[in-house]
Formats: sequence, C-alpha cells, structure tokens
Amino acid sequence: MLNIGDIMETIRMIQDDNLDIRTITMGISLLDCCDTDIDASCRKVYDKICRLAGSLVTTGESISSLYGIPIINKRVAVTPIAMLAAVSGGDPVKYAKTLDEAGKAIGVNFIGGYSALVHKGFSAGDLELIRSIPEALSETQQVCASVNVGTTKAGINMDAVALMGEMIVKAAKLTADRNCIAPAKLVVLCNAPEDNPFMAGAFHGTGEPDCVINVGVSGPGVVRAAVEKCPEADLNEIAEIIKKTAFKITRMGQLVGTEASKRLGVPFGIVDLSLAPTPAVGDSVAHILEEMGLERCGIHGTTACLAMLNDAVKKGGVMASSNVGGLSGAFIPVSEDAGMIRAAREGVLGIEKLEAMTSVCSVGLDMIVIPGDTAPEVISAVIADEAAIGMVNSKTTAVRVIPAIGKKVGDELEFGGLLGSGPVMPLNDSASPAKFIARGGRIPAPLQALKN
Repeated sequence: MLNIGDIMETIRMIQDDNLDIRTITMGISLLDCCDTDIDASCRKVYDKICRLAGSLVTTGESISSLYGIPIINKRVAVTPIAMLAAVSGGDPVKYAKTLDEAGKAIGVNFIGGYSALVHKGFSAGDLELIRSIPEALSETQQVCASVNVGTTKAGINMDAVALMGEMIVKAAKLTADRNCIAPAKLVVLCNAPEDNPFMAGAFHGTGEPDCVINVGVSGPGVVRAAVEKCPEADLNEIAEIIKKTAFKITRMGQLVGTEASKRLGVPFGIVDLSLAPTPAVGDSVAHILEEMGLERCGIHGTTACLAMLNDAVKKGGVMASSNVGGLSGAFIPVSEDAGMIRAAREGVLGIEKLEAMTSVCSVGLDMIVIPGDTAPEVISAVIADEAAIGMVNSKTTAVRVIPAIGKKVGDELEFGGLLGSGPVMPLNDSASPAKFIARGGRIPAPLQALKN
C-alpha cells in the first residue's frame, strides 16, 4: 500500500538533497561480433549496440518522467575490446571509433569497455589495445578505457603497471590542449567487477548474459541531510540513520532497474548502491564525513568515518535489493566532490590520506590532478600501491589520475560537467621508485588467495 509520507519524503529528497539515479547502464556482449576481418567486426559491433541500446535513452527519459526521478546518465558497457582485437588483429583504434559512433547514434553519455584484463599476463590483443589507449581516447569523445592489472587470486602484473604509467602520461600529452581529458576517461583497476555500471571502469564481463541492465544509484546529499538532523546522536545512532537512508535510496534504484528491464526486454542485473558525488554544493561524500563530526575531510579520523559510512551504506542497501553488485559503497573522486575539492585546495587532504581512505571505501585514487611533469614510473608506483591494497584486502581498488601538462602544484584544471575541476596535488617524488618498477614480473598473490 502506498504511504503518502514516503512519497512526500522522496519528493523532498529529489528537490532539496540532489537524490538521483546516477546511471542506467546496458551491458552488451560483443563476443558474437568477433571476426577475422576487423572492418566486418566493427560493423557487427555498431549494429548490435544500436539494435539493443537504440531505445535506452528514451526509455530512461520515460521512466524519469513517469516517476519524477532524475536519471542523470544513460550508458553502455561492452565486452573488453582486447578480446575482439585478439581475433581480428589490425588497429584497435578502429573499435574505439566504432564505439564512439555507436554511442553518438543512440545518444548515451559514455560507452565503456575499451578494456583489457591482464592481471595474470598478456594474451593476444592485450598489448596492442593498451598501447592504443592514448590515441583511442584522444580521438573519441564518449569512449572510456580500463585495464585490470591485478586480482587477489592472481597477484599484480607489474609489467602492465609499468606500461600504464607511460600510457597515462602519453594520453595527457595528446589532449593537453583539451585540459588533458583523455586520462580522465581511463582507470587502472585491481579486482575489477564484471557488472560495474559506473565509468570509466565499466565493462561487460564474460560471465554476464548477452545483454543486461545495471543501475547505479547515488544520494550523498540525502545521507548528509539525514545526518545533519541528528547533531547530538552517537555513532551507533548515526550508523542506523545511514542504513535506513541507504535502504530508501536503493529501493528507488530497484524500482528503476526493474522497470527498465521490463521495457527493454533484457534481464535486470544489479543495483550498485555507491554514493557517487558531484561538484554540486550539497552532493558531497566529504560533507557527510564533516556532518559526522570532522571539521574538515582529510584530518585524522577521516578514514574511520569513511569506514563507518561505507559499511552502513552497504548494510542498508543490501536489504533493499537482492541484486546488489558492482562496487557499492562510497566514492571519493577528488575533482567530482565539492568537499574534497575544498579540502585539497586548503592542503588538508593529500595523496597519502586519500590512499589510506581507499582501504575502506569503494574504489581508490579517483579523479586526482597531478603535476604535468610527473614521471611515468611515479604514476606506476602509485598504481602498484593501490593494486596492493586491493589485492591484500580482496576489494576493488583503482587509480584515475590526470597529469596536468604545463601545470604545477596549486594550479587548477577544469573539466566541466560531472568531472568537475580540481587543484594540482603534490606527489611524494623526493626519491624515485624507477628501479622497483623496472624490475617487472609479477607480485605473487597473497595468502588470502588460498581460500578454496
């Protein structure tokens, strides 16, 4: 039975607290598009995406209008393109341009899956795709790329880690005249999930069905507002408040995912209940932590607050849907979070504290602007650190850093839209990790891998 109070509360959350569905993402398998002729393969890719996702945007808009729920992004994630490139050979950039054309044709915001999974080594197509990423991202608008370099079961492929430091720098240089946008569409992962609806790390895993709908909810503003109403509550009470709020947010995602699945005639996959911030005032994970009692995000106590937030969000959300997946928790992308931006500008929040926070949050070092003259091996070392945190803790971690070519610490880089803007943050480059990175090979899997 409909409860008028619940309806009015949801309306208020949407109007006042930036509650929204951050994305509905259609995952599409391209395995049946493999062909030894790359041009033929690209035609199959384009046709299949347009056929299955042709009405994704209009369906999302219709659902949004029906329920009054903002659905901010409509996206597509596809099979890691390195798998197709292994069969077809040729220049993988052709696939990137095909994805871009298909994305524009169907009207989505982003299309992910220009990806390679190399955690245990390189197979056919992987190296070619990875080396093509800078060119592919510089010559497309909607394509996002990701590379998985480690897992808890396999360890960390340090040859891939070294290569990705070089690719990130190259991508930034190729788009230096466009605010170094290419690396903002590239993420390096450890323990990448196959059903993640959020960019830039989204791809359609080989264990997924031929086509599926995944939903990413959001709502840090709603959680912040709920905590704000209880200034005298103890931490047990705060955890309960966050759980109940996460439950309500996730139920909305379940509703949208179920409806989209029915209308599009494809299976409903998962709800990713991650708190995904935006640069908008009041839509910040950092502001939640500050409402919990921190004077500023980044000071001592931040990691503990974030751990509690992440746990409460998952506990509340998992009760609201039997199909929770993806990443699920709290994102801390610096340039996309108004509170993080402020803390970074003031020097309260640094890379080392962010790294500690990644051990308890959903992903990792995300949307961080670094000096444009940062050496590739330093970036590779940052990736290795994050991958190690993910590997040892059996969780997803990631690195998405943007070398700001021509800029130094304290300067600003502006992306616009959901990607926001951010100050150039310093890295600890007082000594070099070059010899460590140059050793190559693989960091073996930890003892936690032996769970069978």
